[in-house]
Amino acid sequence: MNQIFKLFCLFIILTVMGCSEAKQADLIIHNAKIYTVNDLFDIEEAMVIKDGKIIAIGPEHEILNEYSAKQVIDAKKQAIYPGFIDAHCHFVGYAINLKRVNLVGTTSFDEVIERVVKYASKNDNEWIVGRGWDQNDWEVKEFPTKEKLDSLFPTRPVFLARIDGHAAIVNGEALRRANITYKTKIDGGIITFNINQNEDNILTSNKTLLLENTLNNYQPKPTGILIDNAVQLVSSIIPQPSKKSLEIALLNAQHKLFEVGITTVDDAGLTKDTIDLIDQLQQQGKLKMKVYAMITGNEEMLTYYLKKGPYKTDKLSVCSFKFYADGALGSRGACLISPYSDIKSEYYGLLINETDFFNKYAPLIYEKGFQMNTHCIGDSANRMILDVYGKVLKGVNDKRWRIEHAQVIHPNDFEKFKTYTIIPSIQSTHATSDMYWAKDRLGNKRIKGAYAYKDLLKQNGIIALGTDFPVEGISPIATFYAAVVRKDSKGFPDKGYQMENALSRKEALKGMTIWAAISNFEENEKGSLEVGKAADFVILNNDIIEAQEEKILKVKVVQTFINGENVFTLKK
Repeated sequence: MNQIFKLFCLFIILTVMGCSEAKQADLIIHNAKIYTVNDLFDIEEAMVIKDGKIIAIGPEHEILNEYSAKQVIDAKKQAIYPGFIDAHCHFVGYAINLKRVNLVGTTSFDEVIERVVKYASKNDNEWIVGRGWDQNDWEVKEFPTKEKLDSLFPTRPVFLARIDGHAAIVNGEALRRANITYKTKIDGGIITFNINQNEDNILTSNKTLLLENTLNNYQPKPTGILIDNAVQLVSSIIPQPSKKSLEIALLNAQHKLFEVGITTVDDAGLTKDTIDLIDQLQQQGKLKMKVYAMITGNEEMLTYYLKKGPYKTDKLSVCSFKFYADGALGSRGACLISPYSDIKSEYYGLLINETDFFNKYAPLIYEKGFQMNTHCIGDSANRMILDVYGKVLKGVNDKRWRIEHAQVIHPNDFEKFKTYTIIPSIQSTHATSDMYWAKDRLGNKRIKGAYAYKDLLKQNGIIALGTDFPVEGISPIATFYAAVVRKDSKGFPDKGYQMENALSRKEALKGMTIWAAISNFEENEKGSLEVGKAADFVILNNDIIEAQEEKILKVKVVQTFINGENVFTLKK
């Protein structure tokens, strides 16, 4: 009996000692289905976080026996994923647009006018600025003209960008302030003027021969439509928000992104002032969103940053440049090898910058250790940039230069992604937004090389996914759905759009997490839930890997964490 009592006391002592020696942490998540997205795509039950990083992950009983924490969360079997990385978006632009006229979803130009009038009555800003219209969604699919804007706002300038930002409708006062006339010339852009009622017979600012030979003494009237570089003639003179206003806008925008589970944004095109503000707000602890900043590829920014070199903190990476090769397919600014299929004249689109520009800067970017990321929509633009990259990269490499969008690829050019180890950075919702009219633009044969995500993935076994917001919505769940299901929110088309190029669910999740991190040189920091990496993760109320197709778009983010800090919780 005495021996039994001694053994019992020893058991109590060892138990107490074991409890007191449990490893301390800040947070334990358990009773979960954790998609680690590691090399083996392991699924675990529990995870331990300390000082913003994952220090253990594994079976529930092992974690709870070995660790204790200040905060313990029972995930109630809910699915947990690495924080979603939006590999191509416009975070700052989205933030600014939240205070402007929202024209997304308008079904006619009359509805655009209604929204503008309503906004103007409640805002006394000097300029009326908005974004989001898409004439392809209207019954009348031609570009609008400025007459209604002129009659309503004869002295107040109006600037309304198309959904893709590559075209805009402006009124006469905006044209006057920008000093745009029928004599204005612009490289890489188009200013449209009325000549007659033929839609294809428009005078553009880069066709002076047409002016000289056809118009004689007639001075054509501008329609108000500006395309690609011509847009900047007006946008560049619009007063920019103050530093304080931009700070408020960024903090408001980040909250909306946390609601959908985004923890890192790749902002495609930022200038020094904005990058410096982001850095300042992050250092102050106000801006918790992690930012992969692509520097705007203009001569001023190139001169400054090529001298300064890359810059990185734990939340900000500045090591890449964003260029534009061409415009957008929806506004017919995408540069094609063969003419557009849906207009009478032989029109190929346009290049925003010529080949010589890229040939000049690509070697310098390579030499200074920066990544080169170029917007390419049309097959001609993609071919040009792939060849420019190829001259510099020469063969297999780890420079991770990217083609942003890679939207229309000629069959002969897919292999160049593999030959030069180029990463395609795509936005799957573009496929389901454009599918209603893309074949009209491209024709039956060429459309097969468009939105070809599986074919692109086959080249290097990696593809980065983003939204391109505010061109599309901010939801990564919509990105996942469009990549996998290839349907719109109403389930159209019934069998999916060009399903031979759909991604699997695992591939889509990797594209939004670890592959996006790799495209940013950040795979050792984030993108998967592994020991030593940042505790950036999201909890969803349904498992997108296993959920029924029709339920995916209904999935909600329950909680979002950055560096182990809860930055969003869904209100019950």
